[in-house]
Amino acid sequence: MDALLIRGGRVIDPASSTDEMLDVLIERGRVVKMAPSVEVGEQVEVIDSRGKWVLPGLVDLHVHFRDPGYEYKEDIVSGCRAAVAGGFTTVCCKANTNPVNDTGAMTKYIIEKAKGVGLCDVYPVGAVSKGLKGEEMAEIGDMVESGAVAVSDDGMPVWNSDLMRRALEYAKFFGIPVVDHCEDKHLSADGVVHEGKYSAITGLKGIPASAEEVMVARDVILAKETKGQLHIDHVSTAGSVKIIEWAKNEGVNVTCEVTPHHLLLTDEAITTFDTDTKVNPPLRGEEHVQALRDALKTGLIDCIATDHAPHGRVDKDVEYTEAAFGISGLETAFALVLKLVHEGVLPLMRAVEAMTVVPARIFGLDAGYIAEGHKADLIVVDPNREWVVDPEKFFSKGKNTPFKGWRLKGKVIATVYEGKLVYREGEILG
Repeated sequence: MDALLIRGGRVIDPASSTDEMLDVLIERGRVVKMAPSVEVGEQVEVIDSRGKWVLPGLVDLHVHFRDPGYEYKEDIVSGCRAAVAGGFTTVCCKANTNPVNDTGAMTKYIIEKAKGVGLCDVYPVGAVSKGLKGEEMAEIGDMVESGAVAVSDDGMPVWNSDLMRRALEYAKFFGIPVVDHCEDKHLSADGVVHEGKYSAITGLKGIPASAEEVMVARDVILAKETKGQLHIDHVSTAGSVKIIEWAKNEGVNVTCEVTPHHLLLTDEAITTFDTDTKVNPPLRGEEHVQALRDALKTGLIDCIATDHAPHGRVDKDVEYTEAAFGISGLETAFALVLKLVHEGVLPLMRAVEAMTVVPARIFGLDAGYIAEGHKADLIVVDPNREWVVDPEKFFSKGKNTPFKGWRLKGKVIATVYEGKLVYREGEILG
């Protein structure tokens, strides 16, 4: 059908400060009417959303779809399926593929393949440096012209401070942010967990908070000097939060993100030796988690991103020290954030804002809101539905989650992309 009516849901749209019971009529891919009551003919498909929430499609600035080169971990098809199952209609995929996305041709490959899937918008994030080696700047202009919305060497820091400085200056001309994975590899060395009480108990080599913080400090100083746009990936320490607060008070054009797992888990989780708890940056201590929660609530931390990092069993079913870093996060992210809402840690409107319009604005994307005349990307959520995380039911190829067995409250039951129902009640429809 060309028309779809979302009837009687609680429409929550932070971009317009909307929070009311409305019908949403969609025709030819766009929202055409939002009103307390909309009458339609029998030819219109109706989704009864009474008792449910209707939200903008979620936006994720940080996913790894592994395509090309590591398709056994994930590919664009499985990644898009996982995205819409989790309520995401817009995702931005990082460049650490094989070959690296450091050219316009590779950027085009990702865009065209995602268009062929047709489940959600996939925007490539190109590399800062050729081959992610931190030595020579990648073809940023070529990638932007081909559709890249930001540049990042994520998975690796930009080692060379002069290269980072020049990238911030150069990216300004294209109106895009430079996104950095802040890690001093000399300090993190071969560490696998947060340096603290539990690294001592387990005997696992620790990564100090300073490994992140010194790079955050460097990058905000460079952004201040160049007036470039800087976005900091997966902030994980209280010290980083303080540095970012200083930078924002100084007028630096800096934004940042936090992941659900850094908001929900502390480094105590590593005592199970479950390799699904191995992430980079590592799970931190309670004081860091509390600082992240407070900063997210106030808006000092701008948005939530999954850092969706799927891996095959061969990457995780090994000794902790040998396992790959990363969590498969797209299909649990929203429910985990809702856990913070249910517990009174985070207001609902702020939670939705941090997963929709705010990340969209950071990367300059026309997404993350519901409005008449705009493309119909939205989700229907049952806020009271309880479910147990079972990674074997994930659409992602990556089953690596430390949340397996958790009982969560709140679930995406339908995802609409470009006016079409692409996911409903556990089934991909697109």
